[in-house]
Amino acid sequence: MTEDEPKSESLMDRQTTGEDRVRMFARQLSEPRTANWIASNAGWSHGPTKRVLERLVDDGILHRDDTGAHTTYFPDYRRQAITEAIRLRDSDHTVEDLTERLTEMNAQIRGWKDEFDVESPNQLRGTIADQVLDVTEEDRRREIAREWEQLQRRIEIVGFAIRE
Repeated sequence: MTEDEPKSESLMDRQTTGEDRVRMFARQLSEPRTANWIASNAGWSHGPTKRVLERLVDDGILHRDDTGAHTTYFPDYRRQAITEAIRLRDSDHTVEDLTERLTEMNAQIRGWKDEFDVESPNQLRGTIADQVLDVTEEDRRREIAREWEQLQRRIEIVGFAIRE
């Protein structure tokens, strides 16, 4: 840790409130997380974090899942996708730029389908159980499956931006 890091952290703490940090972390979640996880990452206590999360649920920004052992929170992924598509549409990207990016993403997925002879990220994950692989290859396939799912979401967003 450099000498500058503690200063920048204290600067962030001085420029944002705990509520701001909770809102920031909650909106950037890529998977459901507990209030404790969000509170810890936001550097704020559990009680106030939970109150902010509940307000975000009431406002339709987050969803709450009470079905597991612990209550988790996650963003409205459709809202995030629409917001991102609007941002892309309103940015300096041309339709040609977006179409080229869409082509690149589709080519990446086709490459994975050909390389592993599968049609989906879950089928790729299934190859880990079906084949004897070393740990490095198992980790690589898990990571590719996560990237593949992310690309599928991006393809939908970019496609929506192009259509708009």
